[in-house]
Amino acid sequence: MDTLKFKLVIAYDGTHYEGWQVQKTGLGVQQKVEEALARLFPGLNRVHSSSRTDTGVHALGMVAHVEIPKAKFKMPVAKLALAINAHLPEDIRVMSASRCASGFHARFDATGKQYRYFVWNHRAMNPLLRTRAWHVPPPLDLPAMRKAAPLFLGRHDFKSFAANRNYEMESTVRTLARCDIKNKGPLITFLIEGDGFLYKMCRGIVGTLVQTGQGKIGVEDIRHILKQRDRRTAGMTAPAHGLVLWKVFYERAKPKG
Repeated sequence: MDTLKFKLVIAYDGTHYEGWQVQKTGLGVQQKVEEALARLFPGLNRVHSSSRTDTGVHALGMVAHVEIPKAKFKMPVAKLALAINAHLPEDIRVMSASRCASGFHARFDATGKQYRYFVWNHRAMNPLLRTRAWHVPPPLDLPAMRKAAPLFLGRHDFKSFAANRNYEMESTVRTLARCDIKNKGPLITFLIEGDGFLYKMCRGIVGTLVQTGQGKIGVEDIRHILKQRDRRTAGMTAPAHGLVLWKVFYERAKPKG
């Protein structure tokens, strides 16, 4: 069957979802996107994403691809995102939809991802951020956290910072290109970029850095924790609701085919 392939950039509030992936029990964001597409193009194949996100995690730049039979696609490409959004709940939106090469794959062609994690560091929680940021009331030592953050850069075995899945990972080595901490008043933003991420790895890094800011973990302990390759040696796992999949990186757009 002759098909057209489209790249979708999807944003969602993950509060009411069991992550991106279609679930055996509970509701995944992927299911809602596939249902919306099926309303427009009955019998459509599965939507393939660049990433999974966990329960309660949000996304601004989730990338996915979908193939639509050429014979069924009767609208201008510019109208596709609008048409899909008409069948989605208000906490999920296709931000853009564009033609892509027949060989493009949202997951396998991705060269990196950026996550952002938000912490509200104030005695009183900002009620407007209650589902978007982790509330950490005691003052944090930002200089200590900023001194520790670069120790995560480069190629390391991140087993100490990832939660165990019910299967053994082939490799727990990943490369981080960025681990920055920015603040604007009480809002602290962690920017973490890498070539890939293990299960709950970002949240493990953020939890450890916050505990460094609380004086519970020393800056120089980070090197030792990385070498240990044992989750029990690192800090806590930060809550899911502060994490956003911000952007997925690709080398360059392939020509349409």
